Amino acid sequence: MIEGPHPIRSGMFIMPFHPPSKPLARCYDEDLELIVRAEELGFDEFWIGEHHTMKYENIVMPEIFIARALGETRRIRMGPAPACLNQHHPAHVASRLAFLDHLSRGRLNLCFGAGSVTADQELYGVEPRDAPAMVDEAIDIILKLWTTDPPYEIDGKFWKIRLKKTVDEETGIGYIHRPLQQPHPPISIPGMSRGSASMRTAGRKGYLPFAHCLVAGNVLADIWKTYEQAAIEAGRQPRRADWKIARSIFLADTTREAVQRARSNSLGQNFEYIGRLFDKGLGRKMYKRDLDMPDRDCNLAYLFTEQIIAGDVDEVLRRLLRMAEETGSFGTLVLMSYDWDDKNSWVRSMELFARELMPRLNKAMAS
Repeated sequence: MIEGPHPIRSGMFIMPFHPPSKPLARCYDEDLELIVRAEELGFDEFWIGEHHTMKYENIVMPEIFIARALGETRRIRMGPAPACLNQHHPAHVASRLAFLDHLSRGRLNLCFGAGSVTADQELYGVEPRDAPAMVDEAIDIILKLWTTDPPYEIDGKFWKIRLKKTVDEETGIGYIHRPLQQPHPPISIPGMSRGSASMRTAGRKGYLPFAHCLVAGNVLADIWKTYEQAAIEAGRQPRRADWKIARSIFLADTTREAVQRARSNSLGQNFEYIGRLFDKGLGRKMYKRDLDMPDRDCNLAYLFTEQIIAGDVDEVLRRLLRMAEETGSFGTLVLMSYDWDDKNSWVRSMELFARELMPRLNKAMAS
């Protein structure tokens, strides 16, 4: 089956990233204002990261943020990105997300993955090498709890669930609530590496691919190739309209202004910060287009040629179309957002993205 043209939807993603010197309440107020503005500008979806031990990335439970934001919004879909399944009991995840789906009246999106922050892993006593298997097992358990009735007797490698003796149909005890969206809210899986194991799982099981903002364009292309191959091998038809790509984009009225601001504002600061985190452990492999590239060359100047797209509307459109030549078409462009260290310039960037860039991108991709 040949997939026809499709409109590109718009999303937004916050990890979030805020300086530790900013009061937490102010950070959360600004993030709430951000999602309200995103809805006003017509964004289709909004994603929030989960981190437990980071001063800079300071939302520990995206579901609570989403519940708070529901009362401020009416249309935009929201979701955790990801819900860190290796750090939570799957029955608790299943119950709280089903509850949130009803609170949202079906506006909940899901992204399931592993928490990769070393301090979070230490806090919860999980081994990094177990993360992929834990995520796979947790998803299977969650979906079983959402789609079958008790009694439950689940013998996993990491979790064992028994719900048999106290199940009572007359009093309604022993039942796990199911989501409003049936059989469940749409599930995305993050992809952030070449030959991604998570993309093979997503393709095989029919979850939606969500490409990370930290990787280069050729890795984006590999993420889709890996997903597509796994889907076809499993007898599934992959749809590029289901593919989400996150990018760090900053727009201004001139390219010179956009580049200058993005080099020094919270966008550039975030990439420098993450680079320092990489330097303390994994190295800067994730940033690289060419794996033989020395870590020292994965600096801000390089990142502005790959992961960071800064410019006026013409320049950003040019960069995105060049990216699409390498990746092929996709379904949702997810705009990364960072701290409002200069609120006016960040709001202006959002407005240019929604009102000028996205219509032109859709027109260009459809032609």
